[in-house]
Amino acid sequence: MSNLIVLGAQWGDEGKGKMVDLFSEKFDLVVRYQGGHNAGHTVYIGPVKYVLKLIPSGILRPGVQAVIGNGVVIDPAALLDEIATLEKAGIEVAKQLVISNRAHVIFPFHRIVEKMSEARKDRTAIGTTSRGIGPCYEDKIARRGVRIADLLDTGNFRALYENLIDDKKTVAEAFGIPFDIDAAALRTQYEEFAERIRPMVADSSTLLRDAMNGGKNVLFEGAQGTMLDIDHGTYPFVTSSSASAGGACTGAGVPPTRINGVIGVSKAYITRVGGGPFPTEDHTEVGEQIRKAGKEFGAVTGRPRRCGWFDVPLLRYTTAVNGFDSLIITKLDVLDELERIPVCTAYKVNGRTTTDMPATNRELESIEAVYETLPGWKSSTRGLTSLDALPEAARRYLDFLQDKTGVEVGCVSLGPERSETIVVPGSRLEKLLG
Repeated sequence: MSNLIVLGAQWGDEGKGKMVDLFSEKFDLVVRYQGGHNAGHTVYIGPVKYVLKLIPSGILRPGVQAVIGNGVVIDPAALLDEIATLEKAGIEVAKQLVISNRAHVIFPFHRIVEKMSEARKDRTAIGTTSRGIGPCYEDKIARRGVRIADLLDTGNFRALYENLIDDKKTVAEAFGIPFDIDAAALRTQYEEFAERIRPMVADSSTLLRDAMNGGKNVLFEGAQGTMLDIDHGTYPFVTSSSASAGGACTGAGVPPTRINGVIGVSKAYITRVGGGPFPTEDHTEVGEQIRKAGKEFGAVTGRPRRCGWFDVPLLRYTTAVNGFDSLIITKLDVLDELERIPVCTAYKVNGRTTTDMPATNRELESIEAVYETLPGWKSSTRGLTSLDALPEAARRYLDFLQDKTGVEVGCVSLGPERSETIVVPGSRLEKLLG
């Protein structure tokens, strides 16, 4: 067995939650290493649908320890609501969940700051979820944030809290934004939150180190996708954390030498939420057909996702950034009814054909996608249990993606349920899973 990273190879929403839930039965611990409660992972177990926002998908497996790493930003109110929902469904969260004492804390005034920033006339709106994620990361980098360990230390927390809320009030007043927050009541509420989560808080880095030294296997779960990574994504239309594989080490506090493999999750097509460049977006009725067939609406926000075609240059780029050992292709069944399926194999940027990913937003917006079109299979793939059972055109489509991206397709998902998954025999992925 191995310590593996599973993360999104596109702009998020690729189906990571299902895959982490499926694989977690083979692991002792599952760790979420970045992001906040803006990134929902949807898991179906029989007729029951679970939407996980902060808690790793491994929580749904009895006996698996779920860890929220130091790279995550936590809204305690949202976390406690999520815990209550899972416990109502019979999940023993208190026994399985560990929260890093070094994770940073989101406050309601972070949401005010985010809404203020998004609404500014001189700023291009990013299309955030306005949950305070970005401003919390800003405070973290500016070294004025409050961590879970600080929240549990009442005396220290009060001093840090007063400084932080005074700072946000000053900013809001400077922009003429109402700051209708009862500071004392909010502080009391957060001190109550602290006591409720205290039994689950630990030094997660030490926990993980001891677990790996003891021969236990760890699965690292990314939120969002590589193209939303703060460094490597379509900046500035990105998230505020390191959503790529490197973020697993900094966001969980483990050395890169303990990682044995990196698995990328990609849809058989591509989607994106919010603003920003999307070279293969389909604005026609076919794009709408994919949205309906794939139920492409945000698990947390309900926002409709923008839909388009598989982007080979994008996948080659995210493979280079992350070092994918294997690729999981999800939602292949969504393409079942299509007559023909375009695949982007190159870009034209300012009249020049390239397979490289441009760095600037202006270049990204100017991309003209170059397509090759493959025949569809016009038959249902739901319920099929082997690659050999797939229609020939579907197998050719997967072979084409594998050949063009340079990464093996080690797994195919044909629906939301655990059972609707094919792990390719003899693949690198199968070997890494043990």
